[in-house]
Amino acid sequence: MSAAAGDIRNAAIEVLLTAAPRAKAAAARRVAALWRAGELAVPTERMAAADAPDPARPERPELAPPGKVPRRRLHTLAGRFALMHAVAHIEFNAIDLAFDMVARFCASPEIEEAQRGDFIGDWIGVGDDEARHFGMIADRLEEMGGAYGDLPAHNGLWEAAQATRGDLAARLAVAPLVLEARGLDVTPGMIERLVGAGDEESAALLRIIYDEEIGHVAAGSRWFRRLAAHRGKEAETYFRDLVVNHFRGQLKRPFNATARDRAGLPGRFYEPLAD
Repeated sequence: MSAAAGDIRNAAIEVLLTAAPRAKAAAARRVAALWRAGELAVPTERMAAADAPDPARPERPELAPPGKVPRRRLHTLAGRFALMHAVAHIEFNAIDLAFDMVARFCASPEIEEAQRGDFIGDWIGVGDDEARHFGMIADRLEEMGGAYGDLPAHNGLWEAAQATRGDLAARLAVAPLVLEARGLDVTPGMIERLVGAGDEESAALLRIIYDEEIGHVAAGSRWFRRLAAHRGKEAETYFRDLVVNHFRGQLKRPFNATARDRAGLPGRFYEPLAD
């Protein structure tokens, strides 16, 4: 990795610019290892919201509107494959979300000098997890007789991220605290349905992802609260204002309050948005 020569932001951009799914995941894991080894420096220039390139995309999967993405019953292999393919696509996009967080916001003047390493470390760690998750699910798809890219997928996750590219607080509110928190709501049901269909192998992978995503939402909550305090905002009200202004969807019940509470996201943040 050439640009990993010294600068975490350049290294994060190289992950974004890697198109092939397995190669992107491998690049993400390499950057995480370099960061933990102390081989990548924090940029010295301070930038409110730095420019970062759109992520490179592979030729497959074909991107389609959400309504055109296959949904099948889980009592069939094709249905379970479609579900796991959708999970793989989420994890693939989540790699880019984490590394875009680093590339775009690691030099923000709103992050105190003493906290910048912690900010980078948190989101590099999230990106490393997402890359590992993608690899696990991609392997499972191959065990099921196919591969990531075999089915159409939608681009809604990245489009939601793009709507917050100029504001760190909005990105934190929408990406980890709305989109990833939604994963905490729906994943237990997916696990239950897979177990009911006799696919314990896939269910076991989703249990790993579910447990680790709680930590990702917790990172979002921690940094959102810090940024709200820095801006002199009351966190709960500020969160709701940002979601209303930057998220086009609607927060849907039922919520997994137990997991959300573990992640530091109590109901008073999000319940009024569903009401």
